[in-house]
Amino acid sequence: MKNIGLFGGTFDPIHNGHLHIARAFADEIGLDLVVFLPAGDPYHKDSTRTPAQERLNMVELAIADGPKFAASDCDIVRDGATYTFDTVQIFRQQFPGAQLWWLMGSDSLMQLHTWKKWQTLVRQTHIAIAMRQGDNLNKTPRELHAWLGEALQNGSVRILNAPLHNTSSTQIRADLAKTHHSDGLPQPVAQYIRQHKLYEK
Repeated sequence: MKNIGLFGGTFDPIHNGHLHIARAFADEIGLDLVVFLPAGDPYHKDSTRTPAQERLNMVELAIADGPKFAASDCDIVRDGATYTFDTVQIFRQQFPGAQLWWLMGSDSLMQLHTWKKWQTLVRQTHIAIAMRQGDNLNKTPRELHAWLGEALQNGSVRILNAPLHNTSSTQIRADLAKTHHSDGLPQPVAQYIRQHKLYEK
């Protein structure tokens, strides 16, 4: 494996928008593998309502037909808060010869300077950024300007051509609570949710 992409998120639930951007991530960067990393206890977001194992199960169902996709429980099995820096170190040890890419949305980029050991993190992994509608790099905090300018020039940061999908897990959960249906879900995930009565009021 020469190029490995890491795609972290709560995936509560994983939806077609996640799969769309993961395919773009793999295609545009030329990745050999994209690893989905459902969050266990994300320190920078509210706690998720769905147990981590359920979210991992849904990810595995969603990516079953994707030859370049895999799922990891790396962030689930660790105790306490999980940080991107620590996750990247685990994969650097597991794949010492690989080039790692971390996928983040432009909303996360705007907060990157608040992440644990972010300056070390960006030296140890490349970053692919999926832009959200209405975002642009002019909004980037000044703490990131010097690094981002250099990284864009040397190729250690890439802006994906494919934008982030409008689908949101928050809206899907709301739809499921009201109607037990959402068009934004992969069929195996929708079936799993029905079987396990997830997201019902």
